Amino acid sequence: MYIAFLINAWEDIEPGKSSTLVMIQECLTRGHKVALLYPQNLTVRNNVVNGFSRVIQPIDKVPESVSTLYKKIRFDEKMLPLHAFDCIMIRKDPPIDPTILSFLDAVKNETLVINDVDGVRKASNKLYTTTFHDPENHFLPETHVSKNKDYLLRVIRESDRAKWILKPLDGSGGHGVIVLEKAAQSSIKSLLDFYIDRERNNYVILQAYIEGAEHGDVRVLMLNGKAIGAYHRKPADGDVRANIQAGGSAHIWKLTEEQKRVCRKIGPKLVADGLDFVGLDLIGERLLEVNVCNPGGITNINRLSKVKLQKQVIDFLEDRVSERREKHAELEHLMKRLSDLRSRDLLDNE
Repeated sequence: MYIAFLINAWEDIEPGKSSTLVMIQECLTRGHKVALLYPQNLTVRNNVVNGFSRVIQPIDKVPESVSTLYKKIRFDEKMLPLHAFDCIMIRKDPPIDPTILSFLDAVKNETLVINDVDGVRKASNKLYTTTFHDPENHFLPETHVSKNKDYLLRVIRESDRAKWILKPLDGSGGHGVIVLEKAAQSSIKSLLDFYIDRERNNYVILQAYIEGAEHGDVRVLMLNGKAIGAYHRKPADGDVRANIQAGGSAHIWKLTEEQKRVCRKIGPKLVADGLDFVGLDLIGERLLEVNVCNPGGITNINRLSKVKLQKQVIDFLEDRVSERREKHAELEHLMKRLSDLRSRDLLDNE
């Protein structure tokens, strides 16, 4: 298998923390060829989508230590057509530039793209949870998305809730997440003025504060619509954000029956939308976000639960690539038979 990982930058990878690096390690251990693609290096050459790729040079023995592997890896720089890859795995932090998805549109019928281009286009923002049907808020918290400050102020004022969560629609990694206290009315308007910048005219999310949020959230990794692992993220002292990038800490977690039920409920829709490998953020049995571009957590779950989730992910990729090859071979065989039959008909008519 020839697999490309579409990432922000190799220099940004932190060995020991990066889910992408352990997946690369697993691919190399299995003898697959691996390349890196950067979004800014996608290009079109004579109507064919290419990428200035960083191809990992062959390694005689792949180190078991990811830190050692990271130091050992060397690259060959090559311009390659994207359809030369069996699989392209999107591992770029959001937001995703729509142009990147347009490049991938050109090859998605020839190359397996994880996650599916149309699925990422649909789900690469925090509005995706609105596509899940939950009018009674059984597993989705009350959520409002707007850039209308008067409307948001009215929602807060007319609600019985004492606390709300406010965050930017296009944020990631816990950046910009704050708690709004209804009692602090004098501060709320100024905060909305700051978040809904007049020049950029940003959208914000106003979300019901969930009791227990101060104790953190649960990151669940979903593969092919099923939960394969989870861990508990606790915020640092004095912080509401549980994200590891924001200083949160990782702890072992076993999914509750209610959380398993939420995963089972949304799993089929994830598969239908082509979202094969995603991260869910849960507080209790409430679903906050679906992370589809660069879900992390493999290294923490591996360490805490003594598993190797990257093996399951690469097994899945291998199976999907094999299925596509078989279908392609069957189609080629069928087309050849049709061509042979047409040739015989022409000879008979002569």
